[in-house]
Amino acid sequence: MDKYYIDFDFERPLYIQISKHIKCLIEKNDIKEGEKLPSIRKLSSFLDVNKDTIIKAYNKLQTEGFAVQKIGSGTYAKKRDINLKFKNEYSKMFKNLSPDLLKDYIDFTGETACSTYFPVKIFKKVLNEVLDKYGAEAFVYKEGLGFEGLRKSISYCFWDEKLDKDDILIVSGAQQGIDIASKALINVNDNIIVERPTYIGALSVFRWRRANIFEVEIKNDGIDINALEEILKKNRIKCFYTMSYFQNPTGFSYSLEKKIKILELAQKYDFYIIEDDYLSELIYDDKIEYCSFKSLDTNDRVIYIKSFSKIFLPGIRLGYLVSPKKFKENMQKSKINTDISTSSLMQRALDLYINKGLWDEHVNFLNKIYYDKYTYMIKMINHNIKDYVEFYEPGGGFNIYFKILNDDFDSVKLFYECRRRKVLITPGVLFYKNSSDGNKFFRLGFSQLDDNKIEEGIKIIADILKC
Repeated sequence: MDKYYIDFDFERPLYIQISKHIKCLIEKNDIKEGEKLPSIRKLSSFLDVNKDTIIKAYNKLQTEGFAVQKIGSGTYAKKRDINLKFKNEYSKMFKNLSPDLLKDYIDFTGETACSTYFPVKIFKKVLNEVLDKYGAEAFVYKEGLGFEGLRKSISYCFWDEKLDKDDILIVSGAQQGIDIASKALINVNDNIIVERPTYIGALSVFRWRRANIFEVEIKNDGIDINALEEILKKNRIKCFYTMSYFQNPTGFSYSLEKKIKILELAQKYDFYIIEDDYLSELIYDDKIEYCSFKSLDTNDRVIYIKSFSKIFLPGIRLGYLVSPKKFKENMQKSKINTDISTSSLMQRALDLYINKGLWDEHVNFLNKIYYDKYTYMIKMINHNIKDYVEFYEPGGGFNIYFKILNDDFDSVKLFYECRRRKVLITPGVLFYKNSSDGNKFFRLGFSQLDDNKIEEGIKIIADILKC
């Protein structure tokens, strides 16, 4: 225990000094990777501080990636993320790749519809019609919840008027919706659950809120219910973040049975569900039926988030959020504090676009286009790389997730080898709280590529993996 001794400076918070001291011990390897840290009671007694101080110190270590809590066992030391340097490089690479440079690559990293399919001429007519009707007022932001006409259209066209327009908050895309929900709901050191793996953007938001993040493995019909309930029994959970359809990155969708069970658990254990309804418009498999968590929610437990940007055009940042009544006011305040308003002109244009039936036409068009791309992608995978990977056919969406079977490759090495040959993939290390858990996984998105590029890119990946 002697190595844990600290000569305290009582002008600074004690828990910060404790966490900093333990971090130094871990970095110097005086505390080994996976070594169990002293119990809260034992360390508080040794340092002569109260137990809450040790709890706060351990929580800080966990938030910063230097410790991991194992339920019923204790807290264990963890080396700082070995892939942190790579994550930073990956992010900078895409910031520095101009559209002209990106044209030289076969880009499997896309998560949104290709801009080629955006109905520019039609949308231009809609914008002109809005400007003719509203004039300068089209640019004026008035309503805190968003343009009333758009909220009415969402209720009528997407929810059969089962939602009140005043329960709908217009946001600037799903990412902002997650951020708003987190600010309204999650406080520092609140416990939340995410799928394992999960969406990078959501992980970033929850880390920024300094929440304690628990992961539950996701299967092809949704998360492991038994593992979920074990966490719920032992921890006070604030919320569970989920992507109900074609989860990013795995492509998995929830079964009706699991949705109902999770809603029952939410009521039993008093937590809320943040449902990110991701790409549910793009269903290619007739056996998959659409039914959101929110549509099954009888206890007002679901915060529902929907983006229009993913399948329409990313530059038109629009989506909406439906909050439980308990958090409705906080959500609105959070939205105002985030950016005050979402483009009034675009809200009016989207409202008119939906009311003219153009949204349904566009979605039907995209389904035909992407069904063909998806089918071709699966064909190329089966012809070229199925001996080197395991993968799941999601039956919808834009992405396919792979496990590498070749022991000589991890996802970071594969990324660099692919990039050298002008192919871009998304390594699995980006989708896990502990990035090393994603070492054998990678994601390919086909939304931005034509058939020739898909075939060429898959053959290059196969050539690399067979080495």
